[in-house]
Amino acid sequence: MPLPDPAPAPPAEAVAPLMRGVAVLHRLTEANGVLSLSALERATGLARSTVDRIVATLARMGYVRLDGRDATLTPRVMELGNAYLAALRLPALLSGRADALADELDESVSLAVADRDGIRFVHQATRRRAMSLSFRIGDLLPAERTAPGPLFATEWTTGEWRTWRARRQRDPQNRGFPTVPPAQEPPGGTAAPDDFERRTTEAARAGYALDDQLIEPGLVAVSVPVRDPRTARIACVASVVSHTSRHTAADLRDTLLPRLRTAVATMEEDLRQAPPAEPGPTRSGLAIWTGASKQELGREFVESLARGLTVLTAFGEGRAELTLTEVAKATGLARATARRALITYEHLGLLTSAGAAGEGPAHRAFALTPRVLSLGFPPLSRTSLPQIAIPHLRALTDDIQETTSLAVLTESGDEIQYTARALAHHVMSVDVRLGARLPAGRTTTGRLLLETTPAPATPTAPADPAPALPPAPYTVTDEELEQGVRAIAVPIHDRTGRVIAALNAATHVARRTTEECVRDILPALRSTASRIETDLHTAARFTRVPLT
Repeated sequence: MPLPDPAPAPPAEAVAPLMRGVAVLHRLTEANGVLSLSALERATGLARSTVDRIVATLARMGYVRLDGRDATLTPRVMELGNAYLAALRLPALLSGRADALADELDESVSLAVADRDGIRFVHQATRRRAMSLSFRIGDLLPAERTAPGPLFATEWTTGEWRTWRARRQRDPQNRGFPTVPPAQEPPGGTAAPDDFERRTTEAARAGYALDDQLIEPGLVAVSVPVRDPRTARIACVASVVSHTSRHTAADLRDTLLPRLRTAVATMEEDLRQAPPAEPGPTRSGLAIWTGASKQELGREFVESLARGLTVLTAFGEGRAELTLTEVAKATGLARATARRALITYEHLGLLTSAGAAGEGPAHRAFALTPRVLSLGFPPLSRTSLPQIAIPHLRALTDDIQETTSLAVLTESGDEIQYTARALAHHVMSVDVRLGARLPAGRTTTGRLLLETTPAPATPTAPADPAPALPPAPYTVTDEELEQGVRAIAVPIHDRTGRVIAALNAATHVARRTTEECVRDILPALRSTASRIETDLHTAARFTRVPLT
């Protein structure tokens, strides 16, 4: 996060435990998703007992897990950022166009929105190369060191320019932006960060902007604004990003800018023709769940934190702006509880409101800001299916005391590849090597995948709904690959219901009969598959989740 102005005192009605919980999520996000509890104590300045209670509450909500003495963000926390992205609608409406442009140009393409005097990415279509881009969805960059920044700055008010200048004076090297290296004059570049006002004037005249190695040497980009057809203001900025071994900044302008402008015109037409969003179902039972959790866990569960976080999930597609009454109805919270959470989030900059000065929360409509993406989204936006599955496999192996693994079909469709595993501790156990490929027809995972997958799955998600064969409930193989090995597998489905992977457990025939595998192991396999799918579906809503 950028270095802030001296923080104004929180309103009297702000929820202190909610503010502390948000601070913990911020620190975990800045640490790339993992911090020890003692490091969290130091980073937040909170008492250790307070950190323990906050982490226990976040763990109960599924937002973090405890790995020994470390707190680790889980894919479930992405539902907070998903609420913002769904309410925004731009990724859903424009990501297909951005992906197509990336394929056409064979360069990375991104969509960014303004976040005060910075920018945040809301979609990335990256190219897989040895020299690749590391920016993630939700990463915050200083406006003056990007190509989108000058375009957004063309719409800044006098007060916003004043805020930017004050921040530049406090933090001239952008050390408050952990996702970028400290600012310095780029060798060979044509502009410096302090030249931002001139570049903004030029962007207003030309209708595009360049980044000539402002982030770091070698990185170049060209950007064009995508305007909201209702207001003519900038809804987001589309960028083509490359490096100087492929293009100079001038080359991007001369050769790729016309194609970017054509794509942007199509995006604006998509926005013009988009029908109004239909609101989906709300999660009104959350208030009951938080109450039950408090009854079960006692003082270790910070109910005001859990209830406050549920307020963010009230927003989404078709619910971009909500009044206090609508938030209370969507969450099942009392109006007074919802009101205090809204006041807290407005103070923290996670919500903005529309209404006359002096109006109370009851008379205003609220909307999420891009800063919601700072609550855990960036470290998880490039997670893979094996990374999602591994913690669940370890828990499953501990439960059933058998080796478990995850496998996918290879591109040829006649082999499976093991992508994750958890080894059981037996003198004689099944040894499955990560990355190993085996004939699909002779393995339990391969047989299941062949029966349920109409075509080899592609290693990305989300995907458009595709027809799939009815999934088999499970598959068992008995000494078919190797003497003494008995295995049982269940499918893993993506958001569209398509089978994309298989989860299995393997044992020695002397340890369990086939009937015992079905009776004792199958229920645990199915429960674990369901938990993996829940995390996968959350992570894949607005990001690509590689299968390997």
